[in-house]
Amino acid sequence: MLIAVLYPTGGGIGLIGIWKAMRELEALGWLKGLPARLIAVQAEGCRPVVDAWERRADRAEIARDPRTMASGRRVPLPFADTLPLRAVRETDGMVVAVTHDELLDGMSELASTEGVLACPEGAALVPALRRLIETGELERDARVVMLNTGNGLKYTDLLKTQRKVAS
Repeated sequence: MLIAVLYPTGGGIGLIGIWKAMRELEALGWLKGLPARLIAVQAEGCRPVVDAWERRADRAEIARDPRTMASGRRVPLPFADTLPLRAVRETDGMVVAVTHDELLDGMSELASTEGVLACPEGAALVPALRRLIETGELERDARVVMLNTGNGLKYTDLLKTQRKVAS
């Protein structure tokens, strides 16, 4: 069964590292064939890799007025923009963008159902995965690795909370 790796992508360096590691393991003979589909997830407000993917371009263009609460994804032009695109293409992967509200919903969902206080970057993977399953890009029973790249503690102001006032 094919594995999909969802990675929150700003500059794409982590995605490049995963791709490089898979290629090295394959060269050593430890992996056969396509080990995992790499899926880059960006925020809708700063999506240079998504835009390049949709244009079928080899290079990203600078994002004008990049906006996202996920500060680790606010990268207007990835340093090594050709490599994340190549990694995704070579692994039969894809690139997805999620909205501001989806980021917040992902944070709330992970916190309330899994007890994980994920950063918005990592929380973006939840709605991305949901969409990929709904559109048929990934099978419901696919093996999926989602990499949360940060802690949500510096984003606690974004969590939707309800407080009961003691009487």
